[in-house]
Amino acid sequence: MPEKLNKRSIKKNHLVLYLLMVPGLLYILVNNYLPMAGVFIAFKKINYALGIFKSQWVGFRNFKFLFATPDAWIITRNTVVYNVVFLIMETVFGIAVAIMLADMRNQRLARFSQSALILPDLISMVICSYIAFAFLSQENGMLNNTILPFFGLQPVSWYAEKGPWPVILSVVYLWLNIGTTAIIYLSSIVGINKALYESAELDGATRWQQITRITIPCIKPTIVTMLLLSTGTLFYSNFGLFYLIPQNSGMIHDVTATYDTYVYNALMKSNNIGMAAAAGLFQSVVGFILVLIANKITAKVDEDNALF
Repeated sequence: MPEKLNKRSIKKNHLVLYLLMVPGLLYILVNNYLPMAGVFIAFKKINYALGIFKSQWVGFRNFKFLFATPDAWIITRNTVVYNVVFLIMETVFGIAVAIMLADMRNQRLARFSQSALILPDLISMVICSYIAFAFLSQENGMLNNTILPFFGLQPVSWYAEKGPWPVILSVVYLWLNIGTTAIIYLSSIVGINKALYESAELDGATRWQQITRITIPCIKPTIVTMLLLSTGTLFYSNFGLFYLIPQNSGMIHDVTATYDTYVYNALMKSNNIGMAAAAGLFQSVVGFILVLIANKITAKVDEDNALF
């Protein structure tokens, strides 16, 4: 009898926790799982008059445009290379900023810095594109009218020159995402036992030695988890970053075109949603396979840090 009462009390105590889970579970169900029923659109030629279910089944024909197009190599190269560079930058700078935030003794300054860093991630990408345009505009941009003349340099047609854009996109991406990444690593750093640092100081360890031998090893599980999760997005790109920031300029297409922007432009021209669905399915399948491969490698190197 006492055991039954104990189980009932546990259920009552956990009821609030279960209720707190409901909004998140509903969001995942509606946003992540219900749309999966539309995967078969990737294998159909949609006829709006007939509807989705009665439209013609075309098999893998919708996937051909990704590989048959002369731009296939360009969009694949850009998508993968940019994401690899972004991943490395985000990890290195995210950890560095998190360590600096953790070392701040002034709590007000620390809270202000955290808020300032995370603010760009909350700004609409449309607004970010206007901010970028305010810097890069050939006629009225701050770079051409203020900064470059100060150093005696000639104005640059930023939306027509390919060279600077890998750097511009990397800087904008880092500005947008560094805050969120740093906060995640900061949450791991503040959980490290302070006694480890005190012992290291007594032994004469420098700050750099404390970082490399205490901080980094202690947050290794977080680093590995972040890298594994990011691996699945190597074939995805931030549409707003690659479409709105460069203003969809055709003159710099070779360095800004990715899968997402290419599909959008193709969809606007052909209105073929089956083609767009095929691209999305391809990205999802490849991302899933990459996560499995990365997790398998991690499990062989360090089984404790693998996701599963």
